[in-house]
Amino acid sequence: MKKILRYMGSYKKESVCAPLFKMLEALFELFVPLVMAKIIDVGIQERDLGYILRMCLLMAALGLIGLACSITAQYFSAKAAVGFATALRHALFSHIQSLSFSEQDSIGTSTLVTRMTSDINQIQSGVNLFLRLFMRSPFIVFGAMVMAFTIDVKAALVFVVVIPLLCIVVFGIMLVSIPLYRRVQERLDQVTATTRENLQGVRVIRAFCKESEEKERFHQENEALVKIQTFSGRISALMNPLTYVIINGGIIALIYVGAFRVDTGIITQGEVVALVNYMSQILVELVKLANLIITVTKAIACGNRIGMILETDPGMDDGTDRPGAGDRSEPAVAFCHASLKYKNGGDEALTKLDFTVRRGETVGIIGGTGSGKSSLVNLIPRFYDVTEGCVKVNGTDVRDYKIQELRSKIGIVMQKAVLFKGTIRENLLWGNEEASEEDLREAVRAAQAEDVVAGKAEGLDAFVEQEGRNFSGGQKQRLTIARALVRRPEILILDDSASALDFATDARLREAIRNLPGQMTVFIVSQRASTIQYADKIVVLDDGYVVGIGKHEELLENCEVYRETYYAQFPKEERA
Repeated sequence: MKKILRYMGSYKKESVCAPLFKMLEALFELFVPLVMAKIIDVGIQERDLGYILRMCLLMAALGLIGLACSITAQYFSAKAAVGFATALRHALFSHIQSLSFSEQDSIGTSTLVTRMTSDINQIQSGVNLFLRLFMRSPFIVFGAMVMAFTIDVKAALVFVVVIPLLCIVVFGIMLVSIPLYRRVQERLDQVTATTRENLQGVRVIRAFCKESEEKERFHQENEALVKIQTFSGRISALMNPLTYVIINGGIIALIYVGAFRVDTGIITQGEVVALVNYMSQILVELVKLANLIITVTKAIACGNRIGMILETDPGMDDGTDRPGAGDRSEPAVAFCHASLKYKNGGDEALTKLDFTVRRGETVGIIGGTGSGKSSLVNLIPRFYDVTEGCVKVNGTDVRDYKIQELRSKIGIVMQKAVLFKGTIRENLLWGNEEASEEDLREAVRAAQAEDVVAGKAEGLDAFVEQEGRNFSGGQKQRLTIARALVRRPEILILDDSASALDFATDARLREAIRNLPGQMTVFIVSQRASTIQYADKIVVLDDGYVVGIGKHEELLENCEVYRETYYAQFPKEERA
């Protein structure tokens, strides 16, 4: 929690002014019972209508001044809470962006979404309420006790008994509630994860008629959340009845003692009314304090969860060098005994990769499902770090590059084509913000996406829905390839990014990429032997090991895994 409080630094003035104005409001409120006592003891008893009117005007003035102080305090507390939540949200988002794929995989997307939304909103509510009440409520509670002692010491002893009992109840319930609310948020993470998974996979669920099973799974997780919420709510709900019992017991004792004191002439009737008003003020403020503690308890639990994310160190340190293009005589990419083991992943995903790729070469990566094809190309832009050995780009270890410098050299198209809400032009400009109209058109032509753009009346300014839902799978793949080509990268990685394209379009795409100007090094990951068979070099993977490197004809003779893959895809009569 301490880690996130530093984001309140820009709102020190508001954090001080809000409680101070609330204290001023409370101060004026404490004078009201004394004015009421004077009205009873002087105005009513002596039937002095003018005195009563003057005291009523004084009471109204105290109320108006208190209202002005309250509105000012509300403004400062709201400004501080919203500003703090905004700064925290920016910091959390920025930190999440700095985490490597390993940390994001370990934490989970649904957990990060919950932290960014409901957890921060809960903290904002907690800060707002805290600034308004954390000084006002205790001030009125103890101020009312002090004012009671100024009226009559013996009667005020009731306050001395009541207030500690109330503190025991309030803080005892708070200590029990904090861990319960932490468990509530953890359960909420699970419900969010299930909901997100179902919404993303709704077509698959319906295709396999699994609606009833998924409803039952959601019901079970939702019931678990309801149970822990109900239990924690029952514990918190004890606060109001217990505090009411203690306060009302205190009022009974106060009236009983006050009756004897009035009968003996030690205090007046108006002073008894003032004492009862002070006890009522304590009741109201402790109810507010109870709500404050419940809200702050939730906020603390959420703050600790956000703090855990902020304390998660990025698994990758940025390099210190900023190499330029590098020595042109060095290989474009070199894997030197490189191995990769995912966090909590068990066995190695890649083991002792050792090969080089010259500048301008086209390299095909092929292998069975789970053989490590995507893992291999993910090492080049440093999405993951090797656990042994190293990967070099232009003769320099990728860990020595500034990450931004390294990735600026690389254009990558992921297995899952991702487009962002906006226009086609805005998505293409992700590759290069300064690209000209001709650069965009050239990239679209090379990616075989001209018909996609031409099919839209707005052309490059056609609207793209969130995740590109208004485009087919093949259209999204071609647009993401165009986005990578706009960058004019030194290294282009196509990670099974043409799987939705027909064979003719796939062939034209490879031909267009091969004819692009410059010595661009291309890595093509594919399950199709036809896609990579004309590559300058083919790397065959099997269970994380390189089992063959060479050209198509060489591998057909020397590599059993490649031969089996090729012959499985091409019956004898169709082989070239």
